Amino acid sequence: MSKPKDNPNFKVVADNRRARYDYAIDDDLECGIILMGSEVKSLRTGQSNIAESYAAVESGELWLINSYIAPYDQAMFGHEDRRRRKLLVSRKQLATLWNATQRKGMTLVPLLLYFNDRGMAKLKLGIAKGKKTHDKRETEAKRDWNRQKQRLLKDHG
Repeated sequence: MSKPKDNPNFKVVADNRRARYDYAIDDDLECGIILMGSEVKSLRTGQSNIAESYAAVESGELWLINSYIAPYDQAMFGHEDRRRRKLLVSRKQLATLWNATQRKGMTLVPLLLYFNDRGMAKLKLGIAKGKKTHDKRETEAKRDWNRQKQRLLKDHG
């Protein structure tokens, strides 16, 4: 997903940077999210957090659980900041997600919450498997080596 340079509507609201460290992400998909008006206003000001949240398939529907959207002060009818929010995907995608979580032991991790080029709130959801401690150390060692390699190339190049 590349950011359109001339589009004023595109805006990243929340990024789950820790997800790539804690999980090995196999695949990702974009899904819609059902929000109240005060939630959209709050997102436009950039007040949200998806770091501790996760998605789950329950009774044939996809839900975003434990995501935080700050209350909007000017709203007449406010919203609950950590309520469960329904995610919108096709039936085929829902079946794929359900199979991945039930059979293969995968989890659904929110990676990015953003407004797309049409100004619609979207969530990028990753189908991931949890990393063990030694996997995390390995990832960190690779990242450090790549950084060091770039530094050496810059100094001698």
